[in-house]
Amino acid sequence: MRAIWKGAITFGLVNVPVKVYSATEDHDIPLHQVHDKDGGRIRYQRRCEICGKVVDYEHIDKAFDDGEQTVILTAEDFGSLPQERSREIDVVEFVPNEQLDPIMFDRSYFLEPDSSSNKAYALLRRTLEETERTAIVHFALRQKTRLGALRVRGDVLMLQTLLWDDEVREANFPALDERVRISAQELEMSHSLVESFESDFSPSKFSDDYQDELRQLIDAKLKKGDAVSTEETFGEQPEEKQGEVLDLMEALRRSVETSRSKKKPAAAAAKKPAAAKKPAAAAKPAAKKPAAKKRAAS
Repeated sequence: MRAIWKGAITFGLVNVPVKVYSATEDHDIPLHQVHDKDGGRIRYQRRCEICGKVVDYEHIDKAFDDGEQTVILTAEDFGSLPQERSREIDVVEFVPNEQLDPIMFDRSYFLEPDSSSNKAYALLRRTLEETERTAIVHFALRQKTRLGALRVRGDVLMLQTLLWDDEVREANFPALDERVRISAQELEMSHSLVESFESDFSPSKFSDDYQDELRQLIDAKLKKGDAVSTEETFGEQPEEKQGEVLDLMEALRRSVETSRSKKKPAAAAAKKPAAAKKPAAAAKPAAKKPAAKKRAAS
């Protein structure tokens, strides 16, 4: 893992330097859009509505529009805000664990000690455990002032961002005001049904069936040869757009894919004389190419 932020937890005169890491990640298979006729990549561009040019991210500012006027805010404007410059996770109060409503939880982060001695870190962790309390904190991250809950998970201090009170909607449904009569027998049967499903929650028992089946579908298509060369999906950019890099990560990804596509034929040729089993495997790419050309021609 790579730290996304560094700061210090502060309460009273206690200062606990920490590194902040994202505690969760997305396991979804990355997909992109292509043209159904020729498989060409579909891309979104940041185009200026006045000059019509594609704008690099480094030349994009943020703005607020009230319907009549637009206020442009630069990186320097955001940097001038006191909260944005702060590197403190300031403890406001300690509250009983059960008082936090799960609906308020947003993002989760792990905190790692960032000093030669982790005594202050261990002291805070043990105090929160033994008092069964959660620290409510204020801090600034990514141009936003945040409210957070600092609690213990195993041996690690965890910081969870909280939604502000006005960000949680009220559930005002007229149907809930209707009086419903539930008999004792119905309630007893419902309790019996719950008991028949009783268990201890273990996250490892559950998996994302959709993503598993999607991976099987992709693997089956690859094995069948139902694929086109990634390099062929890029096409050629018009002259006025050449050299325009929309995103550094996209440029790196594109370079890696191109490099891999060039290495595959060379690697297959090098492995041919190594063993008797290889000719069958090496024959697969040759079968793929005609299929790819036919698809492109249609």
